[in-house]
Amino acid sequence: MVLALRALPFWRHWPQINEREYMSTIEYVTFNDVNPENFLPILNKLKIREHLIQHEIFDRDTAATWMASKIEVDGGHGCKVRAINVDGQLVGWCGIQLEGDKYEIAIVIDDSSWGLGIKIFHEIMSWAKSMGHEEVYIHFLHTRPKYKFLQKLSKRVYQSQIFGSKFNTYQLAVK
Repeated sequence: MVLALRALPFWRHWPQINEREYMSTIEYVTFNDVNPENFLPILNKLKIREHLIQHEIFDRDTAATWMASKIEVDGGHGCKVRAINVDGQLVGWCGIQLEGDKYEIAIVIDDSSWGLGIKIFHEIMSWAKSMGHEEVYIHFLHTRPKYKFLQKLSKRVYQSQIFGSKFNTYQLAVK
């Protein structure tokens, strides 16, 4: 199933959105509809990797294994994981996944599409609401800047540790 949305800016974020992002069509597609080789440039891009937990460089086989794990997560109760296409081009993935006993939001997109992150975030929050979640969490490596718009939306912001790495964690109420 493909869900296509027109990427329209929210008025308060207008200065942060360029013309490409304003006119872009965002599609959320199942991982079954993506060739593992198409994920390799994103999964292995240094600018993206520096914002994630350290991991080995992916090849076609390890990308396929990683994708299979995300497909399994997608089948879990309260979870939804999708690849993100912008104007027909794969630019990343996003979703709601269970980490421990908490549902977390993940958004991993190519740096050429970072301006669409807020739009993707709002879409995922609508998924969380439709699934009946009362709260979700976002974990950013402690090396990333704190996001004022997330701090304003958060019930709580705190440091956490996952897989040996420190994170700034945002606890968000789903409204």
